[in-house]
Amino acid sequence: MDVDPHAEDPYPDVTAAGGLVAALRQTAEARGRDIGLSPYVTEAVGMESRRGYLAVDTASGERLFRLRTSIPDFGWYIGGTDDLGTLVDAIAAWREGVPLDALKARFDFLDLDEFTGALASGEPTSSQWAHLLSSEYYRPQRNLLRRLHADEVLRNAFPTMTHRAVRLQVDPMDYTSRQVLVEEPEEGLYAVVRVGAPGAAWTKVPSDQLITHLRASLCDDRPA
Repeated sequence: MDVDPHAEDPYPDVTAAGGLVAALRQTAEARGRDIGLSPYVTEAVGMESRRGYLAVDTASGERLFRLRTSIPDFGWYIGGTDDLGTLVDAIAAWREGVPLDALKARFDFLDLDEFTGALASGEPTSSQWAHLLSSEYYRPQRNLLRRLHADEVLRNAFPTMTHRAVRLQVDPMDYTSRQVLVEEPEEGLYAVVRVGAPGAAWTKVPSDQLITHLRASLCDDRPA
């Protein structure tokens, strides 16, 4: 009796290529797609995009490539398909910045409802603020976090922690969007740096000028 090899291995193409990363890379090259997969990646599958990181994993017991987008502390599965070529096309289109409604219309395997709903409701920014403000681990930075969150402009920036500094990012889904780091090396004196700005360096900022300085760094077109 003939045995269906697909029933034994749902991913014969992946196996033949030497793994998921190699299969994605080969498929992207064959289709002329840029999926942002580093040539040095051999195990973890993660690709940068202006709408967060993209990752692919496989289901067990069935052929299904699952696509996930994520930012620090938050992630969403946004669909799955059994067709590797279609998956690669979707990843490339996502990275090219194709609008979400157009992506959904073009790739019917994408399920963006949870993802777009979260963004529309102000997530994940509000949840991230709540997490940092209530975390015992970040208790030393709690006063600074509270002061930043109290401002009606700054609370709309996505916060993360980098060592002792609070990072504020304009768009949580765009790692290239404006961002600043602020820390309090001593009581009443703050240090701020505009991440990625030409010649960026830490600047000491008095307490009474902190909010104005941060607003300018995040919102003003003039150099901070």
